Amino acid sequence: MTRDIGLTVLSDLGEERGRIVRVEKGVMEFNQALAEENRARFAAAGVLVINVLSSPGSGKTTLLARTLQEFPARAAVIVGDLATDNDAERLRVSGAVAVQIQTGGVCHLEAAMIAQAVARLNLDTIELLIIENVGNLVCPAAYDLGERLRVVLLSTTEGEDKPLKYPQMFKTADLVVINKADLTEAVEFKREQALANIRLVNPQAQVLELSARTGQGMSAWYELLQTHLEDS
Repeated sequence: MTRDIGLTVLSDLGEERGRIVRVEKGVMEFNQALAEENRARFAAAGVLVINVLSSPGSGKTTLLARTLQEFPARAAVIVGDLATDNDAERLRVSGAVAVQIQTGGVCHLEAAMIAQAVARLNLDTIELLIIENVGNLVCPAAYDLGERLRVVLLSTTEGEDKPLKYPQMFKTADLVVINKADLTEAVEFKREQALANIRLVNPQAQVLELSARTGQGMSAWYELLQTHLEDS
């Protein structure tokens, strides 16, 4: 599952720009190699790995807290944040194992970080591993972590134009979850326009609409996870 990182080379910057691009390409190739190692390890263990991405405040942690309560047995989560372990503590309430990665100034998770976090888990006791990526709609899109399913959240409170503003993130999604569906009317979220924007950027992406806070539409999310678990 190689991700297209979409590098753009500005040739008018000459040799120095060429050197920078080569270094960046090397970093991405190294990450991709580690991601493939992670993926092979997860497949051999029969673990379904989901990488959940979104902007801050979209409701990722609320969605995952409810999800882990629905799948309490044989589930674990890796949480990425710049600082604090608040989200990991919230998710541990479900009984699931939660490993916190504090990235400091790094705005995304990388495959090497996941490999280090997984070393603290017993994959033989896990069927579902959820990665809660750093809240950011830019750089996490470029980093394959070895996941099988990439999920991008779009909350109704963010507006319907996010897929157009951050196309790379939505282009790499296997599934787009429109969260906070209960607030659609209150925030005047243009649902049809949002769906059209998602399809414009990524016609193949599956789309679910739900409210992690109220539980609206969550059954479809659980069914999708169960289907993927059965295929693991």
